[in-house]
Amino acid sequence: MQRILIIRLSALGDVVMASGLIPALRHLYPHARLSWLVEPAAAPLLKHNPRLDEVIVWPRAEWQALWREKRYRELLARARAFRRELRARRFDLVLDAQGLLKSGVWAWLSGAPKRLGLIAREGSHLLMSERVLPPPAGADKPIGSEYRFLAQHLGAPPEAFQLDLAVGDEPRQAARAVLRDAGVAGRVAALCPFTTRPQKHWFEERWAELARRLLESGYTPVLLGGPGDREAAARIAAQVPGLIDLAGRLKLDQTVAAVADAALLIGVDTGLTHMGTALGIPTVALFGSTRPYLSAGTPRTVIMYEQLACSPCKRHPTCDGRFDCMRRHTVDGVIATAQRVLSAA
Repeated sequence: MQRILIIRLSALGDVVMASGLIPALRHLYPHARLSWLVEPAAAPLLKHNPRLDEVIVWPRAEWQALWREKRYRELLARARAFRRELRARRFDLVLDAQGLLKSGVWAWLSGAPKRLGLIAREGSHLLMSERVLPPPAGADKPIGSEYRFLAQHLGAPPEAFQLDLAVGDEPRQAARAVLRDAGVAGRVAALCPFTTRPQKHWFEERWAELARRLLESGYTPVLLGGPGDREAAARIAAQVPGLIDLAGRLKLDQTVAAVADAALLIGVDTGLTHMGTALGIPTVALFGSTRPYLSAGTPRTVIMYEQLACSPCKRHPTCDGRFDCMRRHTVDGVIATAQRVLSAA
């Protein structure tokens, strides 16, 4: 295998967890040219990684805009050009690490003779030359389990799969400048409260109380999030003098750098929490309606999760907005868990 393509187009957390494929493939094929096909939003997570030879960006949103504007001829021309570019790379192996129709189509259009993918609900596996069915997840479901299975199916030993995020020099300098200008000093506790689904959230008043307790312990709590999280972050920060609100103020690769410099990270099921694990930061993960993994494979990450009769409900909560699973996580419990993680680090 001289030329290999990983396809994981989105989302941020899944790209982080799939990054373990990079060292696993490097273990198997140390001299191969390794590329990754991704959508623009997640590309900053990959572009600084020296173990990747190429990051190929599929401008999906631009193509969708062409479709809405009925510029079909231009869209068709761009699709054909993109396919030619993929085929010109003459990939020997493509891994469809997403298992959706959109990723399966690109695997097929790449022209690679070997296309490996998981059997998935959208039928993308029908476009693969080799299909694998992962075993059912057990009680110790590890982080990135489906990507681990792909790597092991190819012959990589379990220890070769390690989440692999790289921090760029420029994003590191930029992030440190933003934190310095915001008055951040000393040990940073990165707080990552925000996701796209309310049932995965912890409660704002508990984040505020947690921040107060961290301040008393000598940490500087810093809220991290994207532009869409600014309103919620402002509400939390208004309750706690000394809590630094950086939601929406850092680019994605700068956020990676900020996480890498943190002494502690506490977050819900969001990509930023998975970044903490990937970067070896002492991390406390608060899971409830979802449980993407039950074992992070490192004592530096502890997952707080209680199995209820209704959990994990994923996208279909049945608790009438009470979010009972997340309510089980108390501030005292989170503080105690953080102390345990820090003592093991």
